[in-house]
Amino acid sequence: MDNFAADREAASRILKVFPDTPVAARANRDFMRRAVRHLSAAGISQFLDIGSGLPTQGNVHEFAAGARVTYVDNDPMVLCHARALLGGASDVSIIQADLRDPESILGHRDLNLDLSRPVALLLVAVLHFVTDDEAPHDILARFRDALPSGSHVVISHLTTEGVPEEHVRAGRAAYQNATAPIVPRSREDIRRFFDGLELVDPGLTRIAEWRPDDPNTPHSHGFAGVACKP
Repeated sequence: MDNFAADREAASRILKVFPDTPVAARANRDFMRRAVRHLSAAGISQFLDIGSGLPTQGNVHEFAAGARVTYVDNDPMVLCHARALLGGASDVSIIQADLRDPESILGHRDLNLDLSRPVALLLVAVLHFVTDDEAPHDILARFRDALPSGSHVVISHLTTEGVPEEHVRAGRAAYQNATAPIVPRSREDIRRFFDGLELVDPGLTRIAEWRPDDPNTPHSHGFAGVACKP
């Protein structure tokens, strides 16, 4: 998402450890699109995409026709480019805020959403940039508690499971000096983000296995799920 020198260096180093990183990026993007299509078909018409990064082809508002969408990122450069690229899009807003401060997002004057009606909260490949010291599960709980019944939470997250320990250590080291260190988590730690919510089928799966369009989609080192607030 960010484009600082330290982040470019981290990306270069991580590619040496995980050369399939571009595959993982596509897998996350494809999961997001499948989840948005599913929720839009189920009647969800409001989407809050946090850590959205630079707009590319296939954004949330393109897969949820007629929906209200708010994109959130903490990088001012992302916001500048996003506003230029999305300038005339109707029912789309873009705000600069940080995931670690839910209240600043939910209370933002440019939040283009009605929080009395169901909202889909998208946290795609972003929670693994929140350290344990920053209490990511508590952050998620604050969002969950603020959203009305019928809202959904969409999460994908890098995992340590199935990855050789030396690769995990090398990956963490690569991001040590970046603007946000990377924190892969176990399947159980990722599942805890859905506490108080009801996972929809097929539950918490490998990213490529969540309602795939193509069963031959390459796997990536992460888990994904969509859950509803009762």
